[in-house]
Amino acid sequence: MSNLSTVSDAKRKFNAQHSRPINSIFRRVVEELLVEMHLLSVNEGFVYDSIYALGVVSSFDKFMADYRPEGDKTSIFAALCQCIDSTTEKYRQDAAAVKTAASELQGTDVLSRVAELASGQGGDALAQTLQSIGKNTKFKYSRLFGIGLFNLLDDVAAEKFADEAGRTETVGKLAEALNLPADKLGKDLDSYRSSLAKLVQMQAAMADIIEADRKKREQREQDKATAAAATTPAATEKPE
Repeated sequence: MSNLSTVSDAKRKFNAQHSRPINSIFRRVVEELLVEMHLLSVNEGFVYDSIYALGVVSSFDKFMADYRPEGDKTSIFAALCQCIDSTTEKYRQDAAAVKTAASELQGTDVLSRVAELASGQGGDALAQTLQSIGKNTKFKYSRLFGIGLFNLLDDVAAEKFADEAGRTETVGKLAEALNLPADKLGKDLDSYRSSLAKLVQMQAAMADIIEADRKKREQREQDKATAAAATTPAATEKPE
């Protein structure tokens, strides 16, 4: 009988760490991350790396940016990490380290440098991660890794993702350099970008709803004050 942890086990661990209800608007984001992180963690072909960590961190931070109460975000992310027996510190430190290393690519031919780093030896956090991926013929690609790779390079070469032709070319070269499935990487990046665009629209709609609700409350308070003033008897004048 297998002792492999199940999604239900991960959810129980999550709820033990974060017991407060999750806002319904953001529940799907949290559940999808939990399930994906868990299934990868128990997949024997999966190897954790800093680009994957960046994918997890950036997905959570961008999609949960407007979550309220604000203080719950820290608890939710900690629970996501702990339910797969990891820690917030590991994910955030590894994500930060690889982003710092990627900043050194600014102003270079980024795609050529990525290929060079992937085929080389030693180096910083980014170089070592790319080498371990490029040389691993059985590398387990994941959507979160793809998101991490996009966020990593979009910071230093945004122009390469600015239009469809540029994205297609960039994805093809990245896939070739790192032995990744080009079609899947491209679809995952398009889906991620589309989700971010929808998120911006949702945030704008929510802001409009909140502003409209604020104005309604102010109008009700003003109406109450006006009505109260109208029904208050005038002060009795004192005789001269």
